[in-house]
Amino acid sequence: SRVEAGELLKSIRASSGLEGAALGALGDKEANTLILDRLRAARPEDFILSEESVDDRARCAASRVWIVDPLDGTREYASGSSEWAVHIGLAIDGRPALGAVSVPDRDQVFATDDLPPQHPPCPAGLRVVVSRSRAPDIAACVGNRLGAIMIPMGSAGAKAMAVVEGRADVYLHDGGQYEWDNCAPAAVALAAGLHASRIDGSPLVYNCENPLLPDLLICRREVAETVLEAIARG
Repeated sequence: SRVEAGELLKSIRASSGLEGAALGALGDKEANTLILDRLRAARPEDFILSEESVDDRARCAASRVWIVDPLDGTREYASGSSEWAVHIGLAIDGRPALGAVSVPDRDQVFATDDLPPQHPPCPAGLRVVVSRSRAPDIAACVGNRLGAIMIPMGSAGAKAMAVVEGRADVYLHDGGQYEWDNCAPAAVALAAGLHASRIDGSPLVYNCENPLLPDLLICRREVAETVLEAIARG
């Protein structure tokens, strides 16, 4: 379903005749239906938390919950940018256990069971992905403090996978996200041997009653302490 959803979204963008918010809304709806149908057929006893579906709070008592963002980066998708993604994550007892992030316009799928080799650190210094559309945030502030190179990029999934792929070293966010924005990216990052936590260094916990997850740090393990110290200095 992680590949199917991406192909469906590309097809909708190419053939629907829609643009802007209407295109994003249709893509969200159709990809969500496909992913949830596949998950329910394969894992009927598991619960699902999706950005595009009504939240069944009975999930809070469940051990296994699939956490889905059928279209991460709706604005980027609708504008023709390649910086959008499909997130399918599985939280087991609150931890990001399994996940896949598809970046369809780059024909890439990053999954906890199939990851690319890590790239060596950039010799020119830390590379920090920052928002292409939002005002300067904590990532830019910390990046400046550490003398990092800033790489503008859209969508949470695209940013996180840039670190997994080795095209960046740090993805830092404090502007407010939800569990579906980062469960799959965090699972993939952890499986790749990266650091993934809240910005105070505490673990990421999923399947909470309130799915708001305000902040996130994904980075190379060897720079995690330095980045966390820079965050703590405010």
